[in-house]
Amino acid sequence: MHVDLLDPGPFARNDFWSTFAWLRANDPVHRHPEPDGEGFWALTRHRDITRVYADTETFSSASGMRLGSHPSVIAGVSQRMLIVSDAPQHTRLKRALHQAVGPQRMPYIEELVEKVVSELAGEALDREEFDFIDIAKQLPNRVVCALLGIPVKDWSWIGDLTTDAFESEDEMDRANANSEIFLYFMELLSERRKRPGDDLISHITHDTRVDEGDEGQRPLTDEEIVFNLSGILSGANETTRYSAAGAVHQFAENPGQWRLLRERGDELVAPAVEEILRWTTPGVHALRTVTRDTEINGVPIAAGDRVTLWNISANRDEDLFTDPHTFRVDRRPNRHIAFGHGRHLCLGAHMARFELASLLRALSGVLDGFELTGPAVYNSSNFTWGVKSLPVRLLHSRGRTATA
Repeated sequence: MHVDLLDPGPFARNDFWSTFAWLRANDPVHRHPEPDGEGFWALTRHRDITRVYADTETFSSASGMRLGSHPSVIAGVSQRMLIVSDAPQHTRLKRALHQAVGPQRMPYIEELVEKVVSELAGEALDREEFDFIDIAKQLPNRVVCALLGIPVKDWSWIGDLTTDAFESEDEMDRANANSEIFLYFMELLSERRKRPGDDLISHITHDTRVDEGDEGQRPLTDEEIVFNLSGILSGANETTRYSAAGAVHQFAENPGQWRLLRERGDELVAPAVEEILRWTTPGVHALRTVTRDTEINGVPIAAGDRVTLWNISANRDEDLFTDPHTFRVDRRPNRHIAFGHGRHLCLGAHMARFELASLLRALSGVLDGFELTGPAVYNSSNFTWGVKSLPVRLLHSRGRTATA
């Protein structure tokens, strides 16, 4: 079988699933060529991928976290940005940032999420037919922008810029968008140093300390703050947007699952969220670089080789999930890796779960379901992927539309 995981076409058409199924069954540690490079390994089975995530000494994140990244860009943020750092620096940075987004901040974050969801649900219910992505992208963007204290006038612009930074097919466009985000955060950081508030940037700037062991504690550097604010912004926006839109798509195509969720209420909200995350898996792949000769599933892997971990394949692995190609809101257990695994488990996972749960509760209380009024359209990225357009009609109780 011809395998080309660099081709954006199958992702835009949503027809790459058979490729991953074939790889899992026939070539789970696949050597993949590159047109202008030395190639990379592609892992597609859950057990191999979680093993690599867990072995951070052999499989390093410091040389980049995705295919297509420019070495000079990675060198500029390596060991200063969580997703491209290794222990002990990764551990120290994560502990420090956890001070600002950890359990002590969750009551405030959850209150903010509930407020945003209530506003968005009201906006959605006032419409008859619309593209659900308009709501899906606003949910995480409003939450994270409010959390960071970004002025409201900049919310839409920063959301679009974040999408360009991670999804543009042009490497230069991605780099320019990232540069704009960094510069914008440098300006906000300078302002919050002079006039701190109750936002996340202020807390990270003034209250967060990195534990350097015997050398004591130190504040985060400006670069560490800016790079990781960008990571928080992108992680929050991409996961929830694609998961929320993907959920509505599945509920429209599987109305029985929406009825089941409504009938069983809160009991099924948490497992429904996990199934939505497994099914959508917006973070398609992650990259690791091998630090020493090793093997994966009996295949020799040399030091310096790059290994890609295809989360989206692991979450449909027949060896772990019963009937993995069926969307089931009551699936238990659900050991998906939509947020990664091990040390690099996404810092914002709890917030994303809470956003999706709040949205499900808000809509399931008033809607009989969703009707597609046009085809779902997908983006063409092999890094962050999902539904980018979803024309729908909301079906109110007793079959009424939003304006009936």
